[in-house]
Amino acid sequence: MKKILGVAVATATMTGSVMAGVTTNVENPLFIPAAGQFASSTGLGLMYKKADGTDAMKIKNRVGAIEFPVWRVTEDFEYGITDRLATYVSLGWTQNDDIGRKGMHRGRLGLNYRIIETLDNIVWDMYGEAYLSGISKMKGSYDIDGFKYDNFSNGRWGAMLGTKVGKRWSNFTASLFAEYLQTFGNHNNTIKLKRFDLTAMGFGVQNASALGFPDEIAVDLKSTKEITVGTNVFYQLNHRWSFGGGFRFVEHTDNGVKSIHTDVSNAHPMVVNGLLSQIHDMNDGWDEYILSGVVANQVTDSFQIALVAEYTFDHAHQNSQNGTDIKAEIGVRANIVF
Repeated sequence: MKKILGVAVATATMTGSVMAGVTTNVENPLFIPAAGQFASSTGLGLMYKKADGTDAMKIKNRVGAIEFPVWRVTEDFEYGITDRLATYVSLGWTQNDDIGRKGMHRGRLGLNYRIIETLDNIVWDMYGEAYLSGISKMKGSYDIDGFKYDNFSNGRWGAMLGTKVGKRWSNFTASLFAEYLQTFGNHNNTIKLKRFDLTAMGFGVQNASALGFPDEIAVDLKSTKEITVGTNVFYQLNHRWSFGGGFRFVEHTDNGVKSIHTDVSNAHPMVVNGLLSQIHDMNDGWDEYILSGVVANQVTDSFQIALVAEYTFDHAHQNSQNGTDIKAEIGVRANIVF
């Protein structure tokens, strides 16, 4: 009996020490805070963008236009409920003055559960998130050159489910992950109406108000989905220095409008139907292929500074305003564990 108890205690001790080695570095893709532990990652990024040649950019006369500087601020906060269960919040803000667009680009509240952790450093996590983009309205405007986004929120609430598997070999760590995000359609948006081009109907360019439209409307948006898959690698060079890299693919599906939520009964039915036909399927989705890298220095036992970089290749649909020929970001991240 004593021998059995001794083996059990030794096994538990070994498992704890092994997993502690896997997860003590915040930049390690398998990091999870221990019970009662807080972890904070605060990032500041600077992005350079060059617009592509989609129809949306041609209409707006922005093909090849440079957007710089684009400022991005992020905050990730985690708390270990137990050694296997953690809660976290992810927030992000983008400021792009070149296109007059700013606002929250990321808002998530989630739980991560470590289903498996083995003596040979294999882990399997499952995580779920509440998608918080519905906190702020989607804002935009419609003019003769089409639709324009004024902020980075799509105005929708949603839910995301993800999974991650990984393994550590001595100082090297690798992981794979997949995520599925479903948003819920609603009318949490504000669209300013300016002018309509009715040249094809023989009426030329007309102000929206002259056609019986209010200054702004809300529309009932369709639900959307987003799929992400990726991989990360990480190497702990010594107790102070570490570096890593990653790749992820993100599929952003098209937006669409089911109906106009605001009362537009005073507007000309032909113009209303024409507007709905244009935005029923906005054909504005895009696919991203993102390469990332990080170099981190452990300044103290609880404080770490990391230099990060990302380069994005993308394929934008015909009316997408998110397609680029060049999209690169560099930044710094401060990690604190307490």
